[in-house]
Amino acid sequence: MATYTSANAIKKISTGDESGTWGDSTNNNFDIIDRAANGFVSIALSSTSYTLSLSTTAVLSDGHYKAVNFTGTPGGTCTVTLEQNNKARMYMILNSTDQSLSITQGSGANVTIAATKSAIVLADGAGSGAAVTDFTAVLGALTELDVTAGTVSASKAVVVDSNKDITGFRNVTMTGELDAATLDISGDADIDGTTNLDIVDIDGAVNIAAATTIATNNKIQFRDTAIYIQSSADGQLDIVADTEVQIAATTIDINGAVALNGAITGATNITLSGELDAATLDISGNADIDGTLETDALSLNGTAVTSTAAELNIMDGDTSASSVTVVDADQIVLNDNGTMKQIAVSSLKTYSDGETAWVNFNGTGTVAITANANVSGITDNGTGDYTLTFSPVFSDANYIGTCGTSFPGAGVNLMVESTDGSEGATVLKSTSEINVSCVTDSNNHIDLINQFWNFIR
Repeated sequence: MATYTSANAIKKISTGDESGTWGDSTNNNFDIIDRAANGFVSIALSSTSYTLSLSTTAVLSDGHYKAVNFTGTPGGTCTVTLEQNNKARMYMILNSTDQSLSITQGSGANVTIAATKSAIVLADGAGSGAAVTDFTAVLGALTELDVTAGTVSASKAVVVDSNKDITGFRNVTMTGELDAATLDISGDADIDGTTNLDIVDIDGAVNIAAATTIATNNKIQFRDTAIYIQSSADGQLDIVADTEVQIAATTIDINGAVALNGAITGATNITLSGELDAATLDISGNADIDGTLETDALSLNGTAVTSTAAELNIMDGDTSASSVTVVDADQIVLNDNGTMKQIAVSSLKTYSDGETAWVNFNGTGTVAITANANVSGITDNGTGDYTLTFSPVFSDANYIGTCGTSFPGAGVNLMVESTDGSEGATVLKSTSEINVSCVTDSNNHIDLINQFWNFIR
């Protein structure tokens, strides 16, 4: 039974196998070896993910090629996954796309190859946690070596015996550090570049003939790390202290805006010629405003005041008046035992006049109301028999009614209808309606024009 090599899946034919086809398998194996040795392939990418295939059964795959040139337009960083995370491999990869390539084999480290760049990558084949390493970085460090006669090899130090001096040098050029227990310069020191000093101990006067520049966000520190002057951003100077910054001067002249993030304490008077702009202004004591208070909104104890200036002026005795038609749903302001409330006009009407209702209607033909107050409807129950509906309803049925008619002639009576249609029996009335009728002296019901009824509780 045939087996396969671990790295490139080259087929190892067992003795006596593949009679008559042995040459086909052998030729395929040579093709795999040829790809692995010096093979080159171009692969066009069209998406942000691609799997570089590698067969485990001697099938020719793109993953057999030693060198791979990725082309195309993936549309974003493309993740190239090396198939078979248990196979250790080495590739020379050229990124000819316009996007970066992320080379991965497992959950371990990946290698990113920028657009138009190339790299040699090593995949460790460690299974699900396989990692990819950029071998080009290692080679890059080696290519930077320039070994010539008289040049010290990289990573090697020049060690001089402590009892020996180095003399006769014209120039000493270093790209690293000059480490010395002490550095005593007997003559002048001309430093054309930047001097980085951890500690400066100056015994005499300091004469600075030109401006002193402190680059970027470096600090001038006093006492400890909590007290310093610094420029933390372009155009900004920070004076920082962990307790207090004290400026002793008769006058402090500030030409620009003052932005305060903390409290102002101990001030006797603050005089402003412009505006006081604040996200919030919280006054814990009394506010004495001698001039006009202009505010866009007002809130009292957490409740927003929605009244307009015109509405508040009415409460202050504004003599202007509006012409309105008063209806029951209209509201007025009333002092309810020390509490100001809005109440409906209907409540005031009930309180001041009691409960009343009246109606004038034509009881002939199609019964219709001519005029009314608090009578919302009339029902024609038959000749001379009607039901009147109250709105609003009475508090109870203990009301009385008066009536009248312009009917010409005598012998006609208006009456509250009883249960049997005669006087003296139980009256048909409720808080919401009452039955009324027109009868003759002979107790016959008739329809009358221009009936008037008035009810008072």
